[in-house]
Amino acid sequence: MTENEHIGGDEKETGATRSGFVALIGPTNAGKSTLMNRLVGAKVSIVSHKVQTTRAIVRGIAIHDNAQIVFMDTPGIFKPRRRLDRAMVTSAWGGAKDADLIMLLIDSERGLRGDAEAILEGLKEVRQPKILALNKIDQVKREDLLKLAAAANELVPFERTFMISATTGSGCDDLMDYLAQTLPEGPWYYPEDQISDLPMRQLAAEITREKLFLRLHQELPYSSHVETEKWEERKDGSVRIEQVIYVERESQKKITLGKGGEAIKAISTASRKELSEILEQPVHLFLFVKVRENWGDDPERFREMGLEFPRH
Repeated sequence: MTENEHIGGDEKETGATRSGFVALIGPTNAGKSTLMNRLVGAKVSIVSHKVQTTRAIVRGIAIHDNAQIVFMDTPGIFKPRRRLDRAMVTSAWGGAKDADLIMLLIDSERGLRGDAEAILEGLKEVRQPKILALNKIDQVKREDLLKLAAAANELVPFERTFMISATTGSGCDDLMDYLAQTLPEGPWYYPEDQISDLPMRQLAAEITREKLFLRLHQELPYSSHVETEKWEERKDGSVRIEQVIYVERESQKKITLGKGGEAIKAISTASRKELSEILEQPVHLFLFVKVRENWGDDPERFREMGLEFPRH
């Protein structure tokens, strides 16, 4: 289904409902994934203290009042160095230009330093209406928040500015009320009980990738990628999942496995537990680690991640 196609909804009359796409953009580690999971009310995007965790656009679907709000969690925007970096940044700006509304999320503690100012410059060229959300407000004095809001609004004219905490939920109700009233009138895009358009195989791979990051964030660089290779629904109601963790060097494989297989067992246990909760069925998870040198230059891996492969 393309973004311009609505599902037919007999129970939702055109005009009585609203729906639209909200692109969530911002610097790396501004809290975009945490915020989207908060607004959707379920985990649809992986969260890690490691920057640049989100690689492709993940859509999370929320219902608020009579509106269906489709959040597009985009990769953090930063100065790209590698081919994968370029693909992620292109994906983020592409997501912004496809949306009905753009929400810029800024970490209040970091303010406009670094990538935030560059993003504000880029937003001047984007025609869609834009709102500003200042995150982590519980960490910053009110007068400093007001100065930050004023400085950002001087650079880009935002329709509204919201002060929120993605972690505690403070200010999120006001934000959802505004979105529900602002999005265009029309039928909903997705079925009422759907919370993401990410296929389960891909979501499962993302969850394992999150556990990999949480366990090995200091030892393992970004050169790892997870793919779900087999998904078998079994007669006893359980599901057997086989996944491959790709790394670029033999030394990274050793780190991922850990001494006596300790690291891979811990990653597998954590991922299996969360997958069982999400799927509401027993999960048998089997992880394999393979070395694939320069997978970051392989167009097939980019397609698996939902990214366009940069040719140069």
